[in-house]
Amino acid sequence: MTLLSTCFLSILPEAARDVTSLHGRAESTVIDAVLWLKLGVEMVGALIIALGILSAGWLLLKALSRGQTADFTAIRLALARYLALALEFQLGADILSTAISPTWEQLGKLGAIAIIRTALNYFLSREMRDERRQTSAEKPVVERAD
Repeated sequence: MTLLSTCFLSILPEAARDVTSLHGRAESTVIDAVLWLKLGVEMVGALIIALGILSAGWLLLKALSRGQTADFTAIRLALARYLALALEFQLGADILSTAISPTWEQLGKLGAIAIIRTALNYFLSREMRDERRQTSAEKPVVERAD
C-alpha cells in the first residue's frame, strides 16, 4: 500500500503533493488537539471527584467528632453533587472521543460508556432530588417536635 501511494504521489504535480501533506498535517494537528482537550476534560472530572471525596470526608469527620452518626444524608448529598458534576465532565470527554474515533467498534464502546454514565448521572440526580424532598419534608416535623 505504501509503495502504491508513493508512486501515486510522485506523479502528482508539486502543488498537489503540498496540499496532500498540508491536509495530513492539519488533520494530525486537530486529532492531537482533541486528544489533549479530552485528557484535560477527563482530568477536570477526576479532580472534581477528588474534591468531592475530600469534602465528604471532611464532613464525615466533623459529624463523627460531634457524635452525629444517626444520619449521613447531608454527606451523601454533598458527595453525590460532586459525582454528578464529574460524570458530566467525563461524558463530555467521551463525546470528544467520538470526533476522532475511526472505527465502529470504538464508537460502540464509547456509546456504551456514554449510556452507562448518563444512566448513572440520571439515577444519582434522582436520588439527590428524592433525598432533598425527604429531608425538607422531615425538617418541619422535627421543628414542631422541639
